[in-house]
Amino acid sequence: MDVTLKVKRFDPETDEAAHFEEYQVDLPEYGAVLDGLLAIRDEQDGSLSMRCSCRSAICGSCAMKINGKSRLACKTMVSQLKELEGDVISVEPMGNQPVIKDLVVNMDMFWDKVNAVQPYLRPEGPVPEKEYLVSNESMMELAVAMNCIMCGACVSDCTVLEVDKSFLGPAALAKAFRFAGDPRDGHKEERLQLYTEPNGVWDCTRCFMCVSACPKDVAPMERIMDVRAMAMEAGLVNTRGARHVDAFASSVKHSGRLNELNLALKTFGFIRAGIDLAPMGIRRLFKRRLPPLMHKKIATAKNIARLFDKLGV
Repeated sequence: MDVTLKVKRFDPETDEAAHFEEYQVDLPEYGAVLDGLLAIRDEQDGSLSMRCSCRSAICGSCAMKINGKSRLACKTMVSQLKELEGDVISVEPMGNQPVIKDLVVNMDMFWDKVNAVQPYLRPEGPVPEKEYLVSNESMMELAVAMNCIMCGACVSDCTVLEVDKSFLGPAALAKAFRFAGDPRDGHKEERLQLYTEPNGVWDCTRCFMCVSACPKDVAPMERIMDVRAMAMEAGLVNTRGARHVDAFASSVKHSGRLNELNLALKTFGFIRAGIDLAPMGIRRLFKRRLPPLMHKKIATAKNIARLFDKLGV
C-alpha cells in the first residue's frame, strides 16, 4: 500500500521556521502511521525525530496531530485514513506545547499542570493496620479516569489552552477528579477549593475537543463536569462559574428562555459586570445585538418549570 506522509519538520539549529516535507512509503494493509514514520526514519531520513515506545497504545508516547487531529500514531491505521480522509496524510507535533524538534514537543507544561492538582492520595488520620478497603461501587466511578495514559492528546486539542496557557487543562482536571472522588483521600474539600479557583474547572468551555481526542475514552470534559458537580454539592457556590450555572438554570426554569442581561449581572455582580462587560455591551448596542431589556416568558414556561421540578433542580 503506497502512502504519502506529509511531515512537519523543524530543527532549531538549522531552520528559521517549520515546514512540511513529503515522503512516499510502502506499507502493509495493517500498517499504522507510526510504521510509516519509522520507515521514513530508518530508510529515508535518519534525522527525523519523534517519540514512540510500546507501539500498543499503552505508553502514550506517540501522540501527535494526524490530519489535524491529535491521535496516537501507533493506533491510527493508514488504510482507514486513506479511505476516509484521502491519500495524503499530514503529521504534525502536538499543539499547545513548544516544539523541540520535528514531532517532539516539550511537555514540561503538561506535567506542571498535572502536578498542580496534587495527583496523589492524602489520607487523614492514623495509618490503618491493614489495607484500606473501598467498595467496588466507589472505585468504579473512578475507573474511567484511571484509564488515562498521560499521552497529552487532550491538551494538544484544548481550545482554551490555545488562548489561555494558565488553564489547568483537561488531563490535569481529569486526574483531579480521580483523587477528589477517592474515598481514601482526606482532603476532598481542600482539593475542590483548589480545582474551582480561576483557571480551574469553571474555565472549560465544553467544546468536546478533548473527548474526541482521547484514545482511551476517558472523556476529560465529562470528568471536569463531575468535579463541578462535586464542588457545588460541597457548598462551593460562591464562584463565578457556580453563579453562572445557578443563574442560567433559574432563568430557564422561570421563563423558559435565557435572560442574558440578568445572567451577566448574577454571574459577575453588578459592579464587575459594568466594568468587564460594558465595552462588549456598547459594541453589541451599535450592532443592534443587545438582548431585550424587558424579558418575557414563553407561552409554555410552566411546562419547563415542571420539568425542572421533576429533575429536582
